[in-house]
Amino acid sequence: MNLQYEAGFGVEDGPVEYGTAICLFLSCLILMSQAIRTARFSGASSLWLVLYSAAFLFGAGEEISWGQRIIGWETTGFFAEHNVQNETTLHNLAFGDEQLTKSLFGSYLTVAILLYLVVLPLLYSRVSLVARLVDGIMLPLPSARHGITAVGASLVIGILATVSRKWEAYEFIFSLLTMSIFLHPANAHRFNKPKPDNET
Repeated sequence: MNLQYEAGFGVEDGPVEYGTAICLFLSCLILMSQAIRTARFSGASSLWLVLYSAAFLFGAGEEISWGQRIIGWETTGFFAEHNVQNETTLHNLAFGDEQLTKSLFGSYLTVAILLYLVVLPLLYSRVSLVARLVDGIMLPLPSARHGITAVGASLVIGILATVSRKWEAYEFIFSLLTMSIFLHPANAHRFNKPKPDNET
C-alpha cells in the first residue's frame, strides 16, 4: 500500500501535490473576493485580507515550484547553490545543515497551524482580548469541526510512520481545511457589511 501511494497519488507532481496547490490557490481567491467585498466598507480590513490572500498565493506557487517543472526553466545563481531540490523555491533552501523545510516550514509551521485550528477558537470564545484581536486583523476563525478534523488528521499521519511521503497528504488535508474555513468562518459577522445603528 505504501508503494502504491508513493508511486500513485503521493508521487512528485501527482494528484495530492497538485490538489494541494489548487486548494491553496482557491483559498487565495476566496480571500481576495472577501477583500474586494470588505473594501466597500473598510479599507483597513480589506488590506488584512489581501495580505492573507498573498500568503496563500505564495504557498500555491511554492507547492508547484512556481511552474518550473511544468515549463522546464533552469535553476541558476543563488537557488542553484542553496536549493536542495535544485529549484527556484524558498521552502527548499538550505544553508549548511539547516534546511528551511525542516526548521521553519516543518515543525514550527505545523505547531502554528494546530494552534490556529484548535487553540484559537477556544480562546476566542473565552478571552475578549483575543476575540478583539482576531476580529481586528480580519483573521478567519476556524470552528470546532475544523479543529476536530485537524487533530484526527494529525493522529492518523503520526501513525503512518513508514509512509515516506505522508506529509504531502497532510498538506492536502490542511489546504482543504483552509478553504472550508475561509468560505464559512466562525466569525462570519466580521466579513459582512455592518448595519446602520437604526437597523435591526
